[in-house]
Amino acid sequence: MDGATTAFILTTLAGLSTGIGSLIAFFIPCPKKTHLSVLLGFAAGAMLYLSFAELLADSVESAGFFRGNAAFFLGVLGMGFLDRLVWHVHLDTLPDGNFQTGVEAESQKLQKAGLLTAAGIAMHNFPEGMAVLVTSMSSPYLGLSVAVAIAIHNIPEGIAVSVPIYYASGDRKKAFTYSFLAGLAEPLGAALGYLLLFRFLSPEILSLVLGAVGGIMVFICFDELLPIAIKYGDEHLTFSGLVSGMAVVALSLYLLG
Repeated sequence: MDGATTAFILTTLAGLSTGIGSLIAFFIPCPKKTHLSVLLGFAAGAMLYLSFAELLADSVESAGFFRGNAAFFLGVLGMGFLDRLVWHVHLDTLPDGNFQTGVEAESQKLQKAGLLTAAGIAMHNFPEGMAVLVTSMSSPYLGLSVAVAIAIHNIPEGIAVSVPIYYASGDRKKAFTYSFLAGLAEPLGAALGYLLLFRFLSPEILSLVLGAVGGIMVFICFDELLPIAIKYGDEHLTFSGLVSGMAVVALSLYLLG
């Protein structure tokens, strides 16, 4: 089996692990608000820890302090622009005289959180697919360790997508589909990297992309996941989920070296 085939297999498996998290929509008959609070806090903690401890740190180390941080904050600003664009487009599509009830508005905010999280995770998974490709081509063992690490943190990311969409719509299939599609961005990133970018993509450029992705994930956590988690539970439940998510990712990174 050549390096490219190994890379695509590892990347596909890592991306599909997002679906493991999304399967929670099938096992929880009707998620309670307290469950939602803890789960969203957990997912936010996992993504925040990964963004700061891995993505931003690696970007600064590879590209330098200024460029690494510049990429990170460009990611924050870019996702902020996308957030406003999605919200304004959504408001523009509402029919005239549509005054939402409180329940409808809350459901719409949850749906928006899930869709934005799916978009952010897809963007996150895209350069990660390239990272698995590059490491696997240089060393299958290194690629395997990177793929396993990515697969582990993809599970809570699947939760972050599926739970708010399921809670808003009650549609398990829809929740799973969006989470599954977000995971497919990973092998897609590997394929595009191999076909178009592999000859030109330097480690420094990849590190800048990952730094920007870290900013995207931080924006999603603070602007979408954590406010909703606190609203549907309380600060203590959200904090317990947040710290648990950080601890799980930290432990997984330690065990994987």
